Amino acid sequence: MAGGKEGEGAEQPRRPDLMARLDAALDRIDEELRALATAKERVQSLLDAVVAITREVELPAVLHRIVTTAMGLVGARYGALGVLDESGEYLKQFIAAGLSEQERALLAEAGFPRGLGVLGHLIYHPEPLRVDDIPSHPASVGFPPGHPRMRTLLGVAVSVRGEIYGDLYLSERRDGRPFDVHDENIVVALASAAGIAIENVRLLEQVRVGSEQFQRLLLPTLPDMRPFDAAAIYKPAAEPHHVGGDWYDAILLPDGAVAVVIGDVVGHDLHAAAAMASTRHMLRALLFAMRTPPSAVLAQLDLTLEAITDNPVTTTSLARIEPAGPAWRLHWSTAGHVPPLLITPGGQAEYLFAEPGLPLNVNTEQHRPDHTHPLPRDAIVVFFTDGLIEHPDRPIDESLNELAELATTHAALPLRDFVQVLADHHPSDGHDDMAVLALRTPR
Repeated sequence: MAGGKEGEGAEQPRRPDLMARLDAALDRIDEELRALATAKERVQSLLDAVVAITREVELPAVLHRIVTTAMGLVGARYGALGVLDESGEYLKQFIAAGLSEQERALLAEAGFPRGLGVLGHLIYHPEPLRVDDIPSHPASVGFPPGHPRMRTLLGVAVSVRGEIYGDLYLSERRDGRPFDVHDENIVVALASAAGIAIENVRLLEQVRVGSEQFQRLLLPTLPDMRPFDAAAIYKPAAEPHHVGGDWYDAILLPDGAVAVVIGDVVGHDLHAAAAMASTRHMLRALLFAMRTPPSAVLAQLDLTLEAITDNPVTTTSLARIEPAGPAWRLHWSTAGHVPPLLITPGGQAEYLFAEPGLPLNVNTEQHRPDHTHPLPRDAIVVFFTDGLIEHPDRPIDESLNELAELATTHAALPLRDFVQVLADHHPSDGHDDMAVLALRTPR
């Protein structure tokens, strides 16, 4: 009995020690879970940032997004991306974020940094750089007048295809602490994704430029139309990879009339562009062979396309501006296309709505009617494709009214400037390519 009591007494000191170890273990587990949750949040934030960067399709937008997302990832008050020049020794561009308007104005007078001091140190030593006190760094040369005072810095190089493209700079964590190794790791990861995003958007730009050049090569240069005045413009879709099927043409015919055509092949690829080119050339040949009426020319074009091509559905309007006594007459037929817009010398706008007819490559047996409308002297007829007016969030009537108002406001401009205004300030959302051809009757 006595021995049993001594045993019970011997166990008592161990229990508080066990509880203390258990509490410590639970504290460590809690700390590790918190760290794990923080790491998970950072990884998710990094993924969200990468997605945001890769959504941009214009280089200036990509560069600015890189800066702002890096700032958000580490809670930095200031951020910048310096783009190196061709020599790789100086900065040719500096995209900054976080500055107030007053700070921007003061720095604009001094000019953006060229890559001296601590910024230059990162150019010549492209390893990640963390500085807790910028003025104390051996490479520091001070700040220019008007520059906000900065103490801490995190710098990471951005590489594109193995070459340094520029340097990402972050300064002043909002919590007042210096940047730590976790900040460095996440910005290094972002810089890697940023390099890929920059390369992708540069490739997209090459595609955009190539597509636009290809499209323009397929479109004609309008001939001398005297006594008429004519101008046309093509504008590609906002999407960089789109090659469109919009086209226009205008021809002086031997009988004194002018033939005008506007069209749109369904699709946004090389097939659509090739179909556009073949359709335009066929129609030009038929105009010299048949001339009139426009409905008969379109019917023959439809039969030809069905017999020898696999072209997609195409909308088009074919018009003749013919002499009619002291003035002129518009004689046209439509294959499912939007109506032309007439602007009179008095500044009145009228859409020439008429039975549209079926598009090409739908049913060759369906007749398309002809339409006529008198044209006074010094009137403008505007032919355009639906890319000029289509907007998913607006009724088509609203877009048509806005286009008519825009056209009447600028009708006194030379036609070259007139069509440029329509293409630049159109009411559509820009998702589709667009073509505009305007013709003014003689005064």
